Amino acid sequence: MPRLTDLAELVRAPAALSVPGDVVAGAAAAGALGARTPALATASVLLYWAGMAANDWADRRLDAVERPDRPIPSGRVAPGLALGLASGLTAAGVGLAAAAGGRRAAAVALPLATVVWAYDLAAKNTAAGPAVMAACRGLDVLLGASGGRPVRALPAAATVAAHTWTVTALSRREVDGADAGLPVRTLAGTVLVAASAVLPSALDRRLGRDRRVCSDAAAPRAGAGPPGRSRGPGRGSPAAALAAALPVALTGWYVARYGAAQLRVVAEPTASRVRAAVGVGITGLPTLQGALTARAGAGLLGLAVAAAAPLCRRLARKVSPT
Repeated sequence: MPRLTDLAELVRAPAALSVPGDVVAGAAAAGALGARTPALATASVLLYWAGMAANDWADRRLDAVERPDRPIPSGRVAPGLALGLASGLTAAGVGLAAAAGGRRAAAVALPLATVVWAYDLAAKNTAAGPAVMAACRGLDVLLGASGGRPVRALPAAATVAAHTWTVTALSRREVDGADAGLPVRTLAGTVLVAASAVLPSALDRRLGRDRRVCSDAAAPRAGAGPPGRSRGPGRGSPAAALAAALPVALTGWYVARYGAAQLRVVAEPTASRVRAAVGVGITGLPTLQGALTARAGAGLLGLAVAAAAPLCRRLARKVSPT
């Protein structure tokens, strides 16, 4: 019978702190934050743990050679138990998403679960691996958006997916080390991710114009004054300045830590430095999710999401996130 710590290592339990922020960022962008958001975030965590267990089951023979200390090759967790746990967590995650968010959430959770298993069983060691894993995280953001207008969450989903691509591309070189060009490419990707987190996309601008038009049209009927008058803090107010600065600050936190880790790989692309950069990419993701949440107008919630990063980093010292 495996110990609880063995199962926690199998599913990379602490790394799950990097997951709820996907759902929160998607919900914030889509205007869908509400009572269902925590349940959808929990469903997302269950699917993440399922993917980790399925990953180790699929890699059990390779890990016996490259990472014999992992739970399955070391004999601490039986392969059948890992597969059963992955299947059960998948069913629980999809079921919870459907129960909390109805058909719209189920319509995202089912493809998400399918892509998770496709990555573990088929795509992981192919050229398509990073893109498939990126799709998992993008769908995770859209799971949070399923109760609102998902199209509004597409920029956030693309940003999280792009970050995930960089982490996954690096993770493929955790055992043997990287060539000199890989960390340069992933670092360039990280810079683009950071830019996308703070700069409004064409879709953001289009949706912003649509919201202003709707607001202006509704203002006379609501007795809110002449069309075009802002009913919130003015652009020059301290509150508006803080709201604008928060996503930038959180993005700076994200890129400073993850970018620095990749620069160390550029200087010396050894396996240990690659693993360290992958760990920072996983544990630092909440800061990016927090920036996206704050950009959508939920500043305090964005701070709460970002606060998971230091905790995730501390727990990663006990249970590896990779």
